Order: sequence, then structure tokens, then C-alpha cells
Amino acid sequence: MNAKKFDIKDFLINYGVILVMVVLVLFTSIKSPNFLSSGNLMNLMLNISARLVIALGIAGCVITAGCDLSAGRMIGLGGCIAGILLQRADYSGKFFPDMQPMNLFLAILVVMLITALFGAVTGFFIAFLDVPPFISTLAMMEIVYGLNLIFTNATPLGGYVESYTSLATKKILMIPELVWIAIIVAAITWFIFNMTRHGKYMYAIGANPQAAAVAGVPVKLTMVLIYAKAAAMYGLAGFMLGAKSGGASVNLGLGYEMEAIAACTIGGVSVTGGRGKVSSAIIGVCVFEFLKAALQFLGVNANAQWIALGIIIYIAISLDIRKYVAKK
Repeated sequence: MNAKKFDIKDFLINYGVILVMVVLVLFTSIKSPNFLSSGNLMNLMLNISARLVIALGIAGCVITAGCDLSAGRMIGLGGCIAGILLQRADYSGKFFPDMQPMNLFLAILVVMLITALFGAVTGFFIAFLDVPPFISTLAMMEIVYGLNLIFTNATPLGGYVESYTSLATKKILMIPELVWIAIIVAAITWFIFNMTRHGKYMYAIGANPQAAAVAGVPVKLTMVLIYAKAAAMYGLAGFMLGAKSGGASVNLGLGYEMEAIAACTIGGVSVTGGRGKVSSAIIGVCVFEFLKAALQFLGVNANAQWIALGIIIYIAISLDIRKYVAKK
């Protein structure tokens, strides 16, 4: 059997964005040796951890040819709920003065459960009432933001217990606990995507929902579960960001849904549906965060950085569509 001929064009289409990132990182490390310092790499790992959890959640929505614009506001809700539950008993600005700090693990479960319920409602409208994902998640974005504003009275939260904020500093095997949370979430997500019926159903729906329904896939229930699972992960990401920053407000996570969708697309989660892996989200988030950090170290104007990121998104989506068309 003859070995498959190497095609430079296909290679560039599949890995062009990653190659650009590698070149940019190498160039930045030469221009600014501190770029690859242990301190900066540790900070990058912390930034990547929460954003990876968001991207892993939103990846399931994108694989079904959908999206989730409510992610950023869900993150804010999760961060605020976690902050309220984990304030010190002696903190003068405590949200509920008579409430004792909750157990850390129990607080995570409460945050994920509440956000998952909102995600299930979003999924219900998409699956059972045929509301387009863009509209359904846009509506939920506004609802969650309004409820969070009313609940917190738009008051910033702080005064957290040490066991919560130490998640960003305490290390296991030289790796911060927040990063370990992201690694565990990635492993669980890989298992769901590749080893469960739910994962197979998800890919089938993304490839062809009508054919999936004919084949016996419970399309409606699967869609509700996908958006509920995604929202639970947004809540967890809000919990993580609150620990990293030591505080939270209703605007925590604002705009992060766009970065997550872009990261998934850059990594190879197809906007046309039916294709994408956990590794795609990991690669995309790493590309995005290293790119942002490199631009900062190179002294690129902060406003101009948005232009560069937008160009990268355009290129990634164009290459994704090109790959899809080429396979037809």
C-alpha cells in the first residue's frame, strides 16, 4: 500500500492558525524573554483553565450547529452565587449577615445546578418550541442578567473564605488547583463525547438532525441535556473566575461567550455541525490566550488587539468552511 502523499495545501488549511501561533510565540519569546517565564506561563495556565471549561461547554452547542450567547451572563451568575455562599462569617459587607460559609464542594454543586436549570430552559425552547439557538440563548442572556442584577442589587462581592481564593494559588504537583479542575472537566467531557450514547447522539444531531430522529435518537431530550450541561459548566467557570480574582460582580464573564465560540472554531469545532473534539477546544483556547498574551508583550495597542483577534476568527471560520466544502 502506497503512503498517502503529503499535501502542503491541506496541511496549511488544517493547521495554519496553529502555525501562526507557534511562530508568533517564538518571535515574542525572542523579543521579550520574560514571555516564557514560569510566572507568565503560570498566569496563562490560570487564564486558560476557566476559559477552557467555558469552551468545553459551548463546544457541545456548536457541534449541534448551534451557539450559546448566554454563556457570559451565566458565568456572572455562577460567580455571584459562589461569592454569596463563600463569604467569610466575619466579613462586614456580607451579603447575608447571618449565613455561614458553605462547604466548597457543596457550593460548586449549588452553582452548577442553578445554572444548569437555566440552560435546561434554553434547551427546552430550542428543542420543543423550535426557537433558533441564537434567539433562545439571546433571550436567556437578558433574563439571567436581569435576575442577577435584581438578586445582587448590582453590588460587587468580596470577602471570600481562604479555602476558596486559595484554589488559584494552592498547588498539587506544582499545578494550581484551578488548573486541575479544568483538567478533570476536560477528561469527563472527553469521556462523554467519545464513550457515551449522549456523545454519539450529539454528533448525529449535528450532522443531520432529521436523519438522527429517524434513526431513533431522542433529539429533543438530547438538546435539552446539551444546553443544561453547557450552562452547568459556565457556572463552574464563574466559580473558578471568582476564586482567581477574589471577587465577583454581575459583569464577570462579560463577552466570554464570543471568545469561547471563537476558540472552538479556531481549534476545529465546525460551525456547520457534527464535527469537533475536546482537543479542538483545548487547542483553540490555547491559541487564543497565547495570541492575546503575545500581542500584549509585543506592545500592540490594546484596541488594535481586537482587530487582530477578529482577523484570526475570520481566517479560522473561512478555513473551516473550505474544509467542509472540499469534503462534499
